[in-house]
Amino acid sequence: MEAKQKKSVDRGEQEAMNYRTRRNYFWFIVPSLLGVLLFLFPIPYGGKITIGVGVMAETIQASLEPILPGLMTGILVLSAIVPVFAKALKPKLIMDSPFMKQLFYIHTFWMITRMVGALFALMTIFGIGPAIITSDLTGGTMLNALVPVLAAWFLFAGVLMPLLMQFGLMDFIGTMLRNVMRPVFKLPGRSSIDALASWMGAGTVGVLITTKQYEEGYYTKREASIIATNFSINSIAFSLVVISFIGLEEYFVPFYLTVVVAGLIAAFVCPRIPPLSRKADTYYEGTGKQISEDTPEGMSNFQWGVEKALHKASEVKGIKEVSKQGIQTVLDIYFALIPLVMALGTVALIIAEFTPFFTYLSLPIVPVLQWMQIPEAAQAAPAMLVGFADMFLPAVIGSGIESELTRFVIAAISLTQLIYMSEIGILLVKSKIPISVLELAIIFLQRTIITLPIIVVIAHFIF
Repeated sequence: MEAKQKKSVDRGEQEAMNYRTRRNYFWFIVPSLLGVLLFLFPIPYGGKITIGVGVMAETIQASLEPILPGLMTGILVLSAIVPVFAKALKPKLIMDSPFMKQLFYIHTFWMITRMVGALFALMTIFGIGPAIITSDLTGGTMLNALVPVLAAWFLFAGVLMPLLMQFGLMDFIGTMLRNVMRPVFKLPGRSSIDALASWMGAGTVGVLITTKQYEEGYYTKREASIIATNFSINSIAFSLVVISFIGLEEYFVPFYLTVVVAGLIAAFVCPRIPPLSRKADTYYEGTGKQISEDTPEGMSNFQWGVEKALHKASEVKGIKEVSKQGIQTVLDIYFALIPLVMALGTVALIIAEFTPFFTYLSLPIVPVLQWMQIPEAAQAAPAMLVGFADMFLPAVIGSGIESELTRFVIAAISLTQLIYMSEIGILLVKSKIPISVLELAIIFLQRTIITLPIIVVIAHFIF
């Protein structure tokens, strides 16, 4: 028996030795360091803190600002027209390519949604049609403000994201942080990368990483749902925009610390209650389980993390294949995701801006806010719920309120709620992560209920 065990250990050691080559060390260390520098390393730029990918995105967005809405409108129109031809003619170019078929040979529902997105974009850019669609508060916000930001961010995030995922960095960090993430948040250690990418860059980047990791077999359905709805926090840069817009920039440090504390408590509680606790702990059927962060006996977490990283690096076929994956990710976002963002985001803003829906819905919250001694509770109540449509709307509502304490609470709650349909919500609904709009609404309310008392208590101490 001992001889058999020794033989097994020797075989395992021999396999590990096969990964310890100069090539694998290079592929692990150099691209991973570049990924850290671009996605996770904070740098000052334009008077705020961002990341390397953010600098690239903002640079190209600024240089193409006059033409980006028109350019994206053209892409939205193509995304609606090509599937019609694909359904009618079944061209060989599309049908023989798995990627092109997935992108353009789509279900009728998604085809109609793309058409609606393209129609909204055309109406907005040419200023024709009902004002509730073309207004600067609805279609104008989506086409001229949000879509260009997404187009610029996803261009670089999509192409460069393999630096984080394909060369061993997530395998190394995942093994190192497993003993923290698993007991506290019920997540694999590699999920810390998603959170950091969101924190320093943008919540949408975190969701993009999460969906890719789920599809590749590194997260279960439950884990992917938890990460996407609890760790895709908005960046420090966006937090500064919100607190400045609401007129309290001098309180940024206590404000952001409040958001972090409330967010961590919500991330601890939400995975332990339905609907997240009832999600299946199984992997994406198309891929199956591809992860193992358990450390073998006789090895430290660091040693095993390096072994896992080198193994991952050994699977890299070359820059060409990695670049191809990145480009496909960008095309999928441009032609499949952004049309949905334009369509559903505009509808969400129409409901928020031109109907009393959220005002009526928030009436039961008024006495709760009054009990919490929040000044101007009636004016603040809609801001507690309108963030489900778009994360910036609470700040818009709150900017007209006189009480600094109330504005502080509104700004903080808008960032801890996380789920908003104009962007994050649509990303998740369109992804293969099994989470519905109803579940997103429930999680949004849960996060509001959990974080609001924490924020209010801290706000009363500050003011």
